[in-house]
Amino acid sequence: MIKRNTIQVKVGDVYVGGGAPIVVQSMTNTDTADKDKTVSQIIDLWQAGSEVVRITVNNEDAAAKVESIKKTLRDKGCNVPLVGDFHFNGHKLLEKYKGCALALDKYRINPGNVGRGSKRDDQFSTMIKIAINFDKPIRIGVNWGSLDQELLKLMMDENAGRVNPKSANDVIKDALVRSVIESAEYAEKLGLKKNKIIVSCKVSDVQDLITIYEMLAKKCNYPLHLGLTEAGMGTKGIVASAASMGYLLQQGIGDTIRVSLTPEPGGSRTQEVLVAQELLQTMGLRSFSPLVTACPGCGRTTSTFFQQLAGDIQSYLRNSMGTWKGKYIGVEEMNVAVMGCVVNGPGESKMANLGISLPGTGEVPVAPVYEDGVKTVTLKGDNIANEFITIINNYVDRKYKKIND
Repeated sequence: MIKRNTIQVKVGDVYVGGGAPIVVQSMTNTDTADKDKTVSQIIDLWQAGSEVVRITVNNEDAAAKVESIKKTLRDKGCNVPLVGDFHFNGHKLLEKYKGCALALDKYRINPGNVGRGSKRDDQFSTMIKIAINFDKPIRIGVNWGSLDQELLKLMMDENAGRVNPKSANDVIKDALVRSVIESAEYAEKLGLKKNKIIVSCKVSDVQDLITIYEMLAKKCNYPLHLGLTEAGMGTKGIVASAASMGYLLQQGIGDTIRVSLTPEPGGSRTQEVLVAQELLQTMGLRSFSPLVTACPGCGRTTSTFFQQLAGDIQSYLRNSMGTWKGKYIGVEEMNVAVMGCVVNGPGESKMANLGISLPGTGEVPVAPVYEDGVKTVTLKGDNIANEFITIINNYVDRKYKKIND
């Protein structure tokens, strides 16, 4: 494991790095100029558990709405920190729309898109000075799809002159890391404090992401925003994100994460938040909601009842957390097992805080329930699901300390 003592950066009321819990964040895909849709999606993401939400600020119409979006969110009781995502014209928008600059809790700056030639330093400097004036942190986020081409050409030329040149792919990885570190150091030179800087180096290839972040973690102690960019849709995006980020997180690399999933047509943007939470929770790094352990099913479980029950219980637990987390301490760490036959059912159920072992094909139609390893009751009949939910509620109320006690 790479030991990193990162500086801690405050984003709104959320702390990133320096030993703080790994932060889950997400990004809207609405037109920011459409205030109502943007506010609605931010609230959806926040309620799903996103602790920071990024919005696109790509034109004057978007920049003009940010202050109002922030106010409406606060009026609705949503205090999630907002990050402005700037490319190409961020210096102009932040200069012209002071309300936008003030309302945002962090600015995301891409060194590859901040300007070309002599304009680059001036436009980058403008954004940094605004961040200093408004006491805002920044994320310097480099992507290989928008890498600074002048820097890349310079490094390619230098590489070509070596006795043993590196591969083009390795030079690109070096350029990504160099771009983000040099940009962060330049921001400090301009007067931005080190505890106002988060960095990222995103690519869409799993192995390249791992290599780049290992390099980055060794070269700097800025908090790292971790994510596989353009991860993809469905299972591909989930698996690729989990494989890359899980490996890095296990090494202690990563202070805030985003799972960049492409939603299915009509699908909810909140899926990326749930995947990020489950990644952290299954690795034992954080707890967000009680999780359900369920067997995959086999020839012994020809009935689909246990599958339906497992899904219903997982949904019930998630939906209940809105109430439970304001009432009980530690309930998010509860584990519930819903098993489908006698082979592993009783054993897994005993290992969970709460477990139910449903009958498999040909087994006696009864379902023993275990609480903290002890069999407490046997359920049977057509009302098992509701009875088990009642048992869960009673267990939570009895087992977990109430916040106001």
